[in-house]
Amino acid sequence: MQRAAAALDAHGGLIRHRDLVGLVDFSKASREARFHLIDMEAGKLVASHLVSHGSGSDPANSGWVQRFSNQYGSYASSKGAFLTGVAYSGKHGRSRRLIGLEDANSAAMERGIVIHAASYVSDEMAQNQGRIGRSQGCFAFSDKDIDGVLARLGEGRLLYAVK
Repeated sequence: MQRAAAALDAHGGLIRHRDLVGLVDFSKASREARFHLIDMEAGKLVASHLVSHGSGSDPANSGWVQRFSNQYGSYASSKGAFLTGVAYSGKHGRSRRLIGLEDANSAAMERGIVIHAASYVSDEMAQNQGRIGRSQGCFAFSDKDIDGVLARLGEGRLLYAVK
């Protein structure tokens, strides 16, 4: 939470809404709820969810992030601070664009790194396979969680991914 607060301070001029932050802890396995919505004003956890990482971050499909990339075509996750952008409806249904705010994720818009739902993210898959599926670098959530994540983590907020 301290790192998310530091990222809020570092990018404060770009983050319109500082009340709620999305924090992704990629040091945890994909079978664990590693996306956390944090109420920054109250200093408390609001909700936690499963979230995917990119196939290029986990070539062996172990469920653990091995590396990050900001390169187009890497299919890897990027770390660092993202600004949540506009919501839209695309091939994965309701989604939200992400704008990378650091060198480690500056190509997020060009790479199409977004928040979306995916059938390969579910509690059942995490329990049965010991991991969830992988994205092409996007932050994918279960169909049951996506509406709440998109509603709470609206446009102009911080999503911060760390390992």
